[in-house]
Amino acid sequence: MLSSQKSLFDSSGVRLDAALLLLYPTTTRAFVREAIAAGDVLVNGRRAAKGLKLRKGDEIEVKRLAEKCDNLVQPNPAIAVRTVYEDAALLAFDKPAGIPVHPNSHTETGTLMNGVAALHPECIELGDRPLMAGALHRIDSGTSGLVLVARTQEAFERLRAQFAAQTVEKKYLALVEGNVLYGATLENNLVHDPALPYCKMVDSVHNRLTKAERAAARPLHAVTAYRPLAHTQVESEERTLLEVTIFTGVTHQIRAQLAMAGLHIINDRLYGAFAVEDMTGHCLHALSASFIHPLSGERISISTPLPAWAAIG
Repeated sequence: MLSSQKSLFDSSGVRLDAALLLLYPTTTRAFVREAIAAGDVLVNGRRAAKGLKLRKGDEIEVKRLAEKCDNLVQPNPAIAVRTVYEDAALLAFDKPAGIPVHPNSHTETGTLMNGVAALHPECIELGDRPLMAGALHRIDSGTSGLVLVARTQEAFERLRAQFAAQTVEKKYLALVEGNVLYGATLENNLVHDPALPYCKMVDSVHNRLTKAERAAARPLHAVTAYRPLAHTQVESEERTLLEVTIFTGVTHQIRAQLAMAGLHIINDRLYGAFAVEDMTGHCLHALSASFIHPLSGERISISTPLPAWAAIG
C-alpha cells in the first residue's frame, strides 16, 4: 500500500489517472480510480477528477493507493465457516445463503473466503484469480451449500482441470413451486440478459433479443437434469423437492433453466417465483460434488448437510 507520497509532474496534458499509473507502476487502473474517488489523491492540495489534465509542475499527493500485491482476500475471523471436509490438498465448506463466495474488491470482508482466509492463510495467494483465494468454483450468494477450496497450487490446477473438462458431477437440491411428477434433462444456450448484464441469464434463441443483441451474445451451453424426490404443500401451494445434477458450470444455470421449464425455485424472485416472507436467499442448495482427488487419484464424493427446507416427504 502506497501512502504519503508526493511528486511533481514534469509534463502537461496527461490525465491524472494515466499519470498515476506512470508514477506508480505497481498499482492498477482500478485502484487508481478507487483512490481518486475516495479523495486519497490530491493535485496541488485539492481533490481532482480522474480526467483532470495535468500541467507541468503540478504537485500530486497520494495519501493511500493500493498496489497489485494488495489485491488479496483479507482474513476476517468474524465470518462463521462450516467445514465439511479437510485434508492436505483440499477443503470443503457449507456456505449459508445470503453471503457471496468471494469478494469483488480487496476492501470487501463479508464473504465466505474472508472467513476461510482467517482459518487457512495458506489459501490466500492460491489460484488463478487474486480474490478467489483457492476457491475452485462459485455459487450464488442466495444459494447455500458446497464450496470446494484448494490448499496447494498443484491441487488447484488439477481440480480446475476437472471443472474445465466438465468431469465434476455436482448435485443440488431445489424446492420448486408446483407438483412435479417426472424428471427431465434440460439443454439451453444461455446468454446474459442485455437488460440485466451479469445478473440474469436467458435463452439465446427462445427470447426476445434484438438481432444486434443476439449477434453480440456469447452463448454458453448448459445441461441440467432433475428428478422429483418428494412433495409437500404449504397452505394451498404445492411444492416439489428436486434432485438436480449438472456437469456444466454456467452462471445461474439451474435457476434459469428450471424457470424456463416453468419450475420456479421457491423465493427466486429474479426468475419469476413468488416472494416468501422472511426468507433469506432461495431454496437452492449445492448438495455434493464427485471428482478425482488431486493426490490419491481416486474418485471421491463430498456432501453437505440438508438445509431445513429440504426436510420434507
